[in-house]
Amino acid sequence: MIPSYQLPKSQILRLGLALMLPVAFLGTLSLNNPIPQATAQTAKGNRPLTIRSDVQEYDSTTQVITARGNVQMLYPARQLQATAAQAQYFSQERRIDFSGNVYILQQGNNSIRAERVTYLIDEGRFIALPKSDRQVESVYMVEDANLNGQTSKPAPKTPALKPSN
Repeated sequence: MIPSYQLPKSQILRLGLALMLPVAFLGTLSLNNPIPQATAQTAKGNRPLTIRSDVQEYDSTTQVITARGNVQMLYPARQLQATAAQAQYFSQERRIDFSGNVYILQQGNNSIRAERVTYLIDEGRFIALPKSDRQVESVYMVEDANLNGQTSKPAPKTPALKPSN
């Protein structure tokens, strides 16, 4: 059984202030969902990024959310799901750093497994690093019409030029 807790008034006030910042942080605990959860949104697009984990910290000075233990992240705007031991969302830099047995699933098909992954949100770019003496594994779904029993059409033939007399 996971113990529940109540935030002191000073932390509740800080949490209220954090909601007014460009990055909103919402920690929820309930009987149905005992895992802390944070939802971060950018001020411009207001697209949710949901993080669930055993423990979460928010630094209002740096605007960094740190999640530790059984981290699960869902970012529907980028069709992205991830699990890791730890994740840090750097809202000002628009970057997410994952560490510890990282698994990322994007667009429902493509995946990355690594020890550490940095996701640069604005660039849509992943930088993955393996454990020592291991490799990063990526799986990408590639459409290949020839494997589905379909044949690709040959290029149209151009009429041969006849020499003029």
